[in-house]
Amino acid sequence: MDALRKQATKLREQVARQQQAVLKQFGGGGFGISDNVITDEAELQQYRRIEQLYISTRSSKHFQRDIVRGVEGFIVTGSKQVEIGTKLSDDSRKYGVENSCTSDHTLSIAALIFSQARSHMEKERENLLKSLSTLVVEPLRAMVVGAQLEDARHLAQRYEKMRQEAETQTIEVSKCQIKLREAPGYVDNSLKLEAAETKLQELKSNMTVLGKEAIAAMAAVEAQQQRLTLQRLIAMIESERSYHLKSLQILDQIAGEMVSKRQGFEASPSSVLDEPVPPPQSCEEADGVYPSHTFDGLTDCMGYFLGEVVHSHQAESDAELDLSVGDFVVVRKVSKNGWAEGECKGKAGWFPFGYVERRDRVLASKIAEIF
Repeated sequence: MDALRKQATKLREQVARQQQAVLKQFGGGGFGISDNVITDEAELQQYRRIEQLYISTRSSKHFQRDIVRGVEGFIVTGSKQVEIGTKLSDDSRKYGVENSCTSDHTLSIAALIFSQARSHMEKERENLLKSLSTLVVEPLRAMVVGAQLEDARHLAQRYEKMRQEAETQTIEVSKCQIKLREAPGYVDNSLKLEAAETKLQELKSNMTVLGKEAIAAMAAVEAQQQRLTLQRLIAMIESERSYHLKSLQILDQIAGEMVSKRQGFEASPSSVLDEPVPPPQSCEEADGVYPSHTFDGLTDCMGYFLGEVVHSHQAESDAELDLSVGDFVVVRKVSKNGWAEGECKGKAGWFPFGYVERRDRVLASKIAEIF
């Protein structure tokens, strides 16, 4: 009796140690390497490969999510900058329009040039933010929450669950082997051991098939994550590079125009206008044409003359003209607040008078383009 009691106690201790080993390895969730129970080398390599893919795809998912959050924050900040820049453009344009009748209108013209350049830069910024949303945020977010990753991870989790069942069944086989060694002539113990070993082999076989499926699915997701994330990073860099190049082009152009205006201001005396008049946007007030007054070295005596556009102008209302550098305009009226009314390419409207220069001789082909 004492011998049987000792053997039973020893058996319970062995089972407890095995169960503790299993709980230690699998109790924390996720994946853990267990070399103590399942010692098949092929299965162990398969398990480690799934573990690596699981960690890799999880890290890539977190990186994609971080990119999405970062770019979304950049878009929110950029939208606020567009709002501020647009306000600055509007304020500069307002000053340029309302202060063209100063003793020297160089600053008002510079303000109008700056306003137009700032407006173009903010439009480029808006295009950048739209590109980042379309080319970076949306594709990465779709993959982060996509079904392909979740399906692959589900296969890996099923494989892990089956592997835990195999671990438990391995312990059951060990228990049956111990009982058979203690009572070799007991037929029931032999049958139980045979059944336990058969079930273990079935689990291992199913686990091998499921492991291959999980590896294939996880490897496909890993490759797609790597490829898509790299593509989106390149797209983000290209979008920002394009934005900065266009902004630099605008800044180079406005810098040249500003320097030219400053040099003109320093080299020649300023023109003086005597009587202030309201802006030309008011039709009743815009009809006031002031003969025998000098404006930028030109005299308006109700007569028409041709002017060549030296600074482009984008119309802000239907009453204004769109002008491009090199266009020719028939100037019909000049208002003392720095605006003029004329005709270009068959359309009449208002434009900043300082944006054109008088031409006494013009090619006949250019005159035909005016009308």
